[in-house]
Amino acid sequence: MNKPLLWKLLERFGVTGVQFVLQIVLARLLAPDLYGLLSIMIVFTTLANVFVQNGFNTSLVQNKDVEEEDYSSVLWVSLMVAGVLYGVIFLAAPLIASFYNNPILITPLRVLALMLFPGALNSVQLAKVSREMDFRKVFYSNIAGVVISGAVGIVIALRGGGLWALVAQTLTNVVVVCIVMRFTVRLKIRFVCNWRRIGVLFAFGWKLLVSSLIDTLYQDIRSLVVGKKYNESTLGYYDRGKQFPQFLINAVNGAVQSVMLPAMAREQDDRVRVKAIMRRSVTLSAYIIFPIMAGLAAVASPLVSLLLTDKWLPCVPYLQVYCFTFAFYPVHSCNLQAINAIGRSDMFLKLEIIKKSYGLLALVIAVVFFESPLAIALTGVFTAVLSCFVNAFPNRRLIGYSYLEQMKDLMPSFLAAAAMFLVTWPVSMLSLHPALLLLLQVGIGVVAYLLISLVLRLEPFRFLVGAVRQKLRHTGKKENTEDTNQ
Repeated sequence: MNKPLLWKLLERFGVTGVQFVLQIVLARLLAPDLYGLLSIMIVFTTLANVFVQNGFNTSLVQNKDVEEEDYSSVLWVSLMVAGVLYGVIFLAAPLIASFYNNPILITPLRVLALMLFPGALNSVQLAKVSREMDFRKVFYSNIAGVVISGAVGIVIALRGGGLWALVAQTLTNVVVVCIVMRFTVRLKIRFVCNWRRIGVLFAFGWKLLVSSLIDTLYQDIRSLVVGKKYNESTLGYYDRGKQFPQFLINAVNGAVQSVMLPAMAREQDDRVRVKAIMRRSVTLSAYIIFPIMAGLAAVASPLVSLLLTDKWLPCVPYLQVYCFTFAFYPVHSCNLQAINAIGRSDMFLKLEIIKKSYGLLALVIAVVFFESPLAIALTGVFTAVLSCFVNAFPNRRLIGYSYLEQMKDLMPSFLAAAAMFLVTWPVSMLSLHPALLLLLQVGIGVVAYLLISLVLRLEPFRFLVGAVRQKLRHTGKKENTEDTNQ
């Protein structure tokens, strides 16, 4: 599991790092209201993409017996679904633009929705790679996609393309990823569609499809409400504040979960082994994510001022709120992936319905009783904490991982990250240049967290140190053997 995880972490952090830099450049070139318009369009294309990419993809990864023609069958069905949904978006574009009182959305939305077609192919490619746990290929394709699409977006922005810079960047990224994976992934696509096999895969995948649809709609409905109730600039600030922590959480959480699902799926008949894999994932994810989110919240103001300029400072409160919200995502994901791995997609769907029910209730209360977009963001904090208990409930019985055990695994890292925040955040009050202030806060935060880990001898800290030492010893022995042979 170590090598696939290493490649996945490299891919996630590499892609996120490059994407982060490119987004900073674009944010400095473009106005916040343009990002608000993009966010509105992304909501609709993302919802459509759920039908194209989710469900079958996870079925291909989780199913023990996948035949070569299954990939072809899933691809053709996904492309047919993409064609139907593209037609719906194409016809609905004027209505969407009218709803938001912005006719400029019509053509860009129709162009952006073309991403559904390469997305169908990419979902099959990713399923193949995930089954083989060869995440090196994902690294190459995603790095190429981010770099090329980022360059395209920046060039168009510099030439005054405005919203088209963001549309071109998003669409180009998906296309480039598919092209690169076409040459790196051994995937034989044939003109065949086995409907019997589609039925087998759909029997498992439809529950995950509905779950993903509910989750995506729930996650994006806040953006729809902010864009309609307030304006594009407010939505731009809201989504920019959300994107900073989201970039980081996707890097770590995406890497761990991409490796975790196939690893647990292989051991799905051994519940003791599944529990061991999950515990390791929970403790490591929490140890890494908690301090990252706490640190990002502490340095939010100087970071935004330095990287995006002062015009983006209104996004700081949203950023800090979402740091707390996203900090719990590894806990959610680990519990849900364990449920998926042992084939209980029915339980997964039930949990999504429960969580989104009280989440929507919280959103309605925020919209009706509070005239503030920040109140809408705060509903995510409430649901994130409550969902930790909801997601963990089935695993008490399924794999014997109780609430108390999960809290014991999480609490040391959470308390260490909280202590780091209390030490780091007051430094932001100093009247220093944002760059100097940022360096000072980051330095203090890193040193404080490592010292706390060392003094308290946190288990994930000792595990990581042991893994690094073992890797260094292995490298040293390899070099000595090569010298001896020479």
